[in-house]
Amino acid sequence: MPNSNRNTSTNTPSIPNQTIFKAGDKVLCPILGNELYTLLTLPIDDRLYIEHNGSYRSFNPDGKHYSDDRLPELFHNTPANRQAIATLFGQQVSSDGMVKMTTPQPTRKVIDLTDSDDKEVIIISACEFSDTACDVLGAGEVMHDIGQFLWLIYNDKLSISQIKAMARLVHDTTDRWHSIMNGLLNKLNKPLERTEFGKVEG
Repeated sequence: MPNSNRNTSTNTPSIPNQTIFKAGDKVLCPILGNELYTLLTLPIDDRLYIEHNGSYRSFNPDGKHYSDDRLPELFHNTPANRQAIATLFGQQVSSDGMVKMTTPQPTRKVIDLTDSDDKEVIIISACEFSDTACDVLGAGEVMHDIGQFLWLIYNDKLSISQIKAMARLVHDTTDRWHSIMNGLLNKLNKPLERTEFGKVEG
């Protein structure tokens, strides 16, 4: 039986050269943020470092973290890399290389309490509306306390000294709340001035 020559060849995939970084390179490191970092060296060893928020993160020359060499963490500062990392952070790189935010604003929830025949509508934030409600509640509680105080006086429940002490407290409280309510009125009058109703004046 004739000898048969079999040529067996093993096609080993070529491994691309590892990206090499060196001190002074401007690099991107998305694990730390979307900024541009400069690689440093320190006299203590041959590692590469990035200074971030007052601390240092160390890397091998191939861009992998010194203590975890599974995946690279450094990337060269190229337009494609900048765009990829900006997209990761919800941003976009413009033609001049500047990064601008593109994260969509959250959907605004609008609670409409207007009537169908309302010709003018003022939209305010829920936070400002809540602040106004809190001021109204505080003023209402003060008025209630003053009413209770006057009722005690009417029914001769307080001595003269008690009445004088309470009157001084009532005066200070009403004076302070007068300033608070005037400030609230000025805030409400600003949008009202732009309506057909105009601002509220005493």
